[in-house]
Amino acid sequence: MSIPDGSKPIVDWFHKKNWKVFDFQKEAWQHYLDGYSGLIHASTGTGKTYAIWPAALIEWMRHGDLTDMIVSKKDKRGHLPLTVLWLTPLRALANDIATSLEQPVRELDLPFTVETRTGDTSSSRRAKQKDNLPSALITTPESLSILLSYENSAEKFKHLKLVVVDEWHELIGNKRGVQVELALARLRRLAPEMRVWGLSATIGNLEQSLDCLLGAQAPNKTSNAKSCLVQAKINKEVVAQSVLPPRLDNLPWTGHTGLPMVEEVIKLIDGGRTSIVFTNVRSQTEQWYQRIIEAREDFCGVAALHHGSLDAEVRRWVELALKEERLKFVVSTSSLDLGVDFSPVDRVMQIGSPKGVARAMQRAGRSGHSPGLVSKLYLVPSHALELVEMAAARIAMTKGNVESRYPLNNSIDVLCQHVVTVALGTGFKPDELYDEVRETHCFANLTEADWHWILNFVGTGGVALKAYPEYQRIRQEDGRYIISDKSLALKHRLSIGTIVSDQAMEVCFTTGERIGQVEESFISRLKKGDRFIFAGRYLELVDVRGMKARVRISPIKSGIIPRWMGGRLPLSSELSYEVRLLISRASAGDYDEVEMAFLRPLLELQAKRSSLPELSQILVETYKSREGYHLFVYPFEGRLVNEGIAILVAYQLSRISPSTYSIAMNDWGFEILSDRPILFEEGSTGAAAFFKNFRYDNLAEDIRACLNSTEMAKRQFREIARVAGLIFQGYPGANKTVKQVQVSSGLLYDVFVDFDPDNLLVRQAHDEVLERHLEISRMIGALSRLASSEIVEVPLTKASPFCLPLMVDRLRGKLTSEKLAQRILRMQLDLAKDMRP
Repeated sequence: MSIPDGSKPIVDWFHKKNWKVFDFQKEAWQHYLDGYSGLIHASTGTGKTYAIWPAALIEWMRHGDLTDMIVSKKDKRGHLPLTVLWLTPLRALANDIATSLEQPVRELDLPFTVETRTGDTSSSRRAKQKDNLPSALITTPESLSILLSYENSAEKFKHLKLVVVDEWHELIGNKRGVQVELALARLRRLAPEMRVWGLSATIGNLEQSLDCLLGAQAPNKTSNAKSCLVQAKINKEVVAQSVLPPRLDNLPWTGHTGLPMVEEVIKLIDGGRTSIVFTNVRSQTEQWYQRIIEAREDFCGVAALHHGSLDAEVRRWVELALKEERLKFVVSTSSLDLGVDFSPVDRVMQIGSPKGVARAMQRAGRSGHSPGLVSKLYLVPSHALELVEMAAARIAMTKGNVESRYPLNNSIDVLCQHVVTVALGTGFKPDELYDEVRETHCFANLTEADWHWILNFVGTGGVALKAYPEYQRIRQEDGRYIISDKSLALKHRLSIGTIVSDQAMEVCFTTGERIGQVEESFISRLKKGDRFIFAGRYLELVDVRGMKARVRISPIKSGIIPRWMGGRLPLSSELSYEVRLLISRASAGDYDEVEMAFLRPLLELQAKRSSLPELSQILVETYKSREGYHLFVYPFEGRLVNEGIAILVAYQLSRISPSTYSIAMNDWGFEILSDRPILFEEGSTGAAAFFKNFRYDNLAEDIRACLNSTEMAKRQFREIARVAGLIFQGYPGANKTVKQVQVSSGLLYDVFVDFDPDNLLVRQAHDEVLERHLEISRMIGALSRLASSEIVEVPLTKASPFCLPLMVDRLRGKLTSEKLAQRILRMQLDLAKDMRP
């Protein structure tokens, strides 16, 4: 492909650095110069940054003039006004991107300045940027919203030519992505000739992602009327390999830490130049780092750990040391997943299942992060059956079956925040902003009635809060909505942001004795009187006061098990399908994959004691033990969906024959335990007809009936209230406690339910509960497959390998560690006796 006109200085610069200009880079340059917006899809480490940044430089070299140059005492030569805005989801990426952008500018002596603006930027630098922005600014969605809230935003952004949204796949599908959509719509009004380009490495639904990025195309505008998708036809070589222990019995049958594989991981670290050891949760990161250091004291000084809870300075030191090859390895969570170029890293280890194809590919791309280099990923199982998921991930990576990311619709809380931002900045006329907002994918179908509700709510507090001045945030003056109150302006800027972490909730007896902590999202699922297993005890929820769940000992020995962050990554649909396919192949005697061959004795035992389901089948096992009557069902649909189906099944069973049920679930299936025989219809214990006729036409209503959906919605509303600006978190150094925030949001929720029943934020809270906590869209597909599949019902005489992890998960909260270990050992010995050598 020929190079665009005027690009020879850039091409020569590439050649001087011994870099090849790829066709997809030249294609993107040409499309940008022709006025297109678009999405660049290329593997990690193939040059996405230089597929779009040089285009802005070429455009200036071809057509630029110096009439708008900004001259200062320090920069007498002057620099261009803000021309390029680069959005990144992680502030940790900003410095790395800035280095890449500065390199050609400095070496070609171009009048561009490059700066960053994130939460880590000093207050003095941010103050200077308020009046004097650089030519290219690298920032986050939150920082961009703050810039749009200033009165001079129209003047500052009017010269903007290009907005780059880096790692778009990390933003689409969450509220920060909605924030970006709204900001882009605003910028299009301020800079009509602006083009928008997204960068992404791992996303399945490219066309939909492009549409979401660019929004609805206004027929009366020329900007963004032309769009394109640029795909790199570069076969980035990724080598994925599962790490196998010497013997199958070296692996535990259940668990998530993976620590029995520490010696194998140390061998891999020794054999490489520099390694990153990825875990799925922070506690696991701490465990692995300590265990490796204890095993190899000589690693002290050349090892580090990295996760989001560490101080920003510590994280930056680790990143720099990794770049400069001063570290042999780093143990990390997803905090090192994205974008940063760590050239010395030549191998990556993933502890436990990656749970998704995109996550596996993203992490693999941290090694060999340059064109032509091989990315190496070693998959380290934390328990035996997890090897099936690792084989599935390896195969799916080869096929390129990457998960889709679906954009959100009608995030009213983010829109409320944005309305205040625009009123605080340039102000707005209601009809003009309505048209602007509807150009986004998220609000394309926003009705005029809902828009007027939002304006009334933000302006007066709505029906329920109109008597309180603090909720009257915007006012009309000469037909425009504005904010003139400095106190409101400061509070809003301090509150901008949409990321709210799940809080840990203290569990204590009614006497005040503390038991421990579980995630707040787990407690929000419970109603008063519900039972759960925690700290080796059967507990009954008495009430929730602030951030404390008060309990008492339950006389009934049953209950569900809390989830911690280690269980928050459900198996993706793509990986679930590959797992089912591998098990189906094994049922026909196909063990060609190395992981499946290694697991063959265990899988053959599953077939002997129960069954290996084919792709068109659902396996249902029943089993009687001294604990009661067990029902095991294996949809292979991920933890959240399996939990939702389990709750619905238990609800339906209770209507047939009232009983006490305990539930446990994992990514493969779920267990329902009863103290009496489980009846699937009047007088029948057969499961096949029950599941074939399972009704899900009133799914949302059934979920609300069997879950405490009101309490869950109230919990979800706290995040919505924060984002919408109903709750002020406090000034720096004097933030409100979590308890104060929770109480405030709870009161607001109750007020809205009682006095403003049509409140859009309350409706949003209920919708988010169904989609975010239970994946209801995916659950509908899973229930449809359940109804159309052949039900293979197997009454067990001995526990099967598939049901063992479910039983252990339930026992984990019931027994002490020592007793649980003894119980697991007995189960494993029982399985081992029947396994073929």
